Amino acid sequence: MRLSLRTRLSLWAALATGLAVLLVAGGLYFAVNDLLRRAQIERVMSTASAAQERVENFIRQQGNDFFDSDHYLSGTAQISSNDLERIADAGGQRSGTELRLVSVIGGQLQAVATPRFPQNIPSNLKAGQYLLSDQLLVVRPLRGTSALLTVASDARALGEARQAFTRALIPLLPLSLLLSLAVGWLVAGRLLRPVAALENAARQVGAGGDLRRPLPAAGTGDELARLALTLQQSFGQLADSRDREQAFLRAAAHDLRSPLAALQARVDSTLARERDNERYRQELKEVGRDITRLSTLANHLLLLARDPSAMAHAPVPLRDLAAEAVDRARELAPAADVDLLPSPPVTVMGDRVLLGQAIWNLTMNAVKHAPNATVTVQVEPQPTGGVRVTVQDDGAGVSAATLARLGEAFYRPDSSRTGDGHGLGLALARRAAELHGGQLELQSAEGQGFRATLWLPEAAALGSGSATLKRNEPI
Repeated sequence: MRLSLRTRLSLWAALATGLAVLLVAGGLYFAVNDLLRRAQIERVMSTASAAQERVENFIRQQGNDFFDSDHYLSGTAQISSNDLERIADAGGQRSGTELRLVSVIGGQLQAVATPRFPQNIPSNLKAGQYLLSDQLLVVRPLRGTSALLTVASDARALGEARQAFTRALIPLLPLSLLLSLAVGWLVAGRLLRPVAALENAARQVGAGGDLRRPLPAAGTGDELARLALTLQQSFGQLADSRDREQAFLRAAAHDLRSPLAALQARVDSTLARERDNERYRQELKEVGRDITRLSTLANHLLLLARDPSAMAHAPVPLRDLAAEAVDRARELAPAADVDLLPSPPVTVMGDRVLLGQAIWNLTMNAVKHAPNATVTVQVEPQPTGGVRVTVQDDGAGVSAATLARLGEAFYRPDSSRTGDGHGLGLALARRAAELHGGQLELQSAEGQGFRATLWLPEAAALGSGSATLKRNEPI
C-alpha cells in the first residue's frame, strides 16, 4: 500500500529529527565524556605531583640512612601504610585518592600502600598513565631512587556520567520522534492544503469540461503557485487546441459533405434517364473533377495529421522541389508569370513529400490569388545557418486582419467555401515547417503584394532525430 504524500512528509520529518537528535546527542556524549576524562586526568596528575613531592619530602626528613648504598629503599617498614595514609590525606582534600609505593629490596619488589588501595592493580607497572578496572592510575618514579609511586583515583564517575547520559537519551529519542512526527503531520497538512484545493479544482475542470476555468492560487509566488499557473496555462492551450480541432472538424465535414453531395446528385441525375455517349462522357468528366477535388482534400488532411515519428528523414534537394513547383504551375496556368530565381543547390534532411507539398502550395497560392501578377520563387542558404524558401508576388496583397488568419485550416478570405480551394494550402505549409523545426512567415499589405517565407533551421527537429543542412557550391 502506497503511503500518502502527507504521511511520507511526516515520516521524513521524523527521520530527519531523529538523525539530528542522534548527531547532537553523540556529539555531546563524546564532548562531555572527553571533557570529564581530561578534567579527571588533570586532577589526578595534580594530585600525583603533590603526593610525589610530599613523599620525597618525607624521605628526606628520615635522613641518609633511609637509603642503602645503592640508593634503594632500605625497607618498606621505614614508610608505613599509615605514613602514606597521612600523606594522601594531607590538606583534607583526599577525594578518593589512594597511594602505593613500590621498591626493590634484595632483588624483589616490595610494596607499601594505603589501606584502601585496590588489590587488583599489578605491582610491576612502569611510569605512565593507566585506566584499569574503573581506576585511573598515575605511576611516577621518585627522584634519586628506583621506587615508583602509584596514585590511584576512582574513575567510576566517567562510567556513571555515560550511564546518566544514556538514561536521558533513551526516552528523549522516541519523544523527539513522536513530537517531530506530530509537527510534521500538521505542517505537511498546511503545506498540502493548496495542493488539495488545486486537485479539487482540476477535478471540477475535468468533470465540467471548462478548461479556461481559473485555478486557485495561480501566480508567480511559491512553487505551488507556479504549478497552478502552469496547469492553468496548459489547460488554456488545450482549450485553444480543442477549439481549433472542433473548427477544423466542422470545416472538414463541410468541405467533404459538399463535394460528396454534389457527386451523389450528379450520379443520380445521370442515371435518372438515358443519355447519349457524349453526354455520359461529359458527366463522367465532371464526376472525375469532383473525385480529384475530394482526393486532394483527403491528401491534404492526411499530410496535416501526419505523425512526426512516421516522417521520412532523407536528403531533400530544395531547389529541385522549387523548380518542379514552378514547372507544374506553368503547366496548370500557362498565362501565369511565375519564375524561379537563380539559387544554389541546397539539400536538407527531411520529408520530401511534406516539403514538396509545402513549396507547391505556396507557389499555387500566389498564382491563384494574385492573377496577372509576377510570382517569383527563390531558395537561399542563410549566412547564420538554415535555408529560406521565398515565394513572392506583386499582386493586390491582403489586409492586416486577413493576414492574421491566413494559415488557419479551412480559412478562406472570401468565406464562400466554393471553388477549387479548401483553405488548407498555407496551413499545410505551416505544419510542414513546424515538423521540420522551422516556421512560415507571411508578409503583406494592401496594394503591396504578398510574401511567404518558409524558413528551415540548420538543425531542424524531425521526429526523434534532428535534420542537418548541407550546402553545395553554386553550379
